Amino acid sequence: MLEFKYDTQLLIEGEDLDEDVISDYFTEHFKGDCLLAVGDEELVKIHFHTNEPWKVLEYCSTLGEIYDIVIEDMDRQARGLKG
Repeated sequence: MLEFKYDTQLLIEGEDLDEDVISDYFTEHFKGDCLLAVGDEELVKIHFHTNEPWKVLEYCSTLGEIYDIVIEDMDRQARGLKG
């Protein structure tokens, strides 16, 4: 069984985005692993495994416009089901 069930991916479009600040916030406030926060001041790609993807969406939406949102259930995928 996976410790963190949901593969959460999205893009954040905004102004003065800082991938290090975003990454630090994730580390301090969310339980999960496999964090990837890369981009520049206007666009950041997020990839994160968590059991609470809604918290990720809520936070990221405060930073700018979020889109290309994908949340996949990795437990279902591991069982050969659609995630």
